[in-house]
Parts: sequence; structure tokens; C-alpha cells
Amino acid sequence: MLIATNGRGHTVKRPSKPAIGTMLANLGRGNEHLILERQDEEREGDWYIQVWFRDNNTYQLEYRDGVPEEHYQTQTVSQEKVLQALLGWVADKPTWREGFMWNNIGHWFTPDSEDEDEPTA
Repeated sequence: MLIATNGRGHTVKRPSKPAIGTMLANLGRGNEHLILERQDEEREGDWYIQVWFRDNNTYQLEYRDGVPEEHYQTQTVSQEKVLQALLGWVADKPTWREGFMWNNIGHWFTPDSEDEDEPTA
């Protein structure tokens, strides 16, 4: 099931294309965000796409494909490009990532091997 949640805690189950567009258009600058999440008992991990409208009038777009190592980020000034990416992701179109320069930021969410506790005897 697809669930949309904004930074104010408003949640919509199975959001329509117009609902997603409205939620995106209503983002305020700063810490406001929109998350579209796939919840499927047969699919392990976290599957989502999220967007923030930053203070500098850019959209920070991120997605995760199941595991922290597969977490990517990009930025754009185009609300239309963000909307097309969100709708493409929702429709599971293979081309939704095109038109962006994606950076893998998975290392932000995985512990370094040096930071893991050493086994004790």
C-alpha cells in the first residue's frame, strides 16, 4: 500500500496523483517534507521517496530502495521535475530517476566497521 505523509503529520493512504501534487505544492520552506512510502508485507526493508523544500528554494529529493546502503539524494529547483519523479516512482516506471544527478548517501545511514563493538571473550 502507498502512504503519503507530510511534515505536519497529515497522512493519506493510496494518494491520487492530484493529492500528491497538492501535498508537494503546499510544502513550506525549511523543514517541511513529503514522504511517499510503499508498505508491502512481501517486500522487506524501507521503500520510499521523500522531498524537502529548502530555504534556498531548492527541492531535496531522496529515495531508498529497501536498505540503507541504497539511499540516494539529489537537488533541483524544479517543482515539476520533482512531481514527475514522485509520480513515476509511484507508478514504478523505470525512467523516473532520469534527469537528475543522484548521489549515494547510504554511508550516512550505515555504521562504520570501526565503530562496531569488538566481540568480547
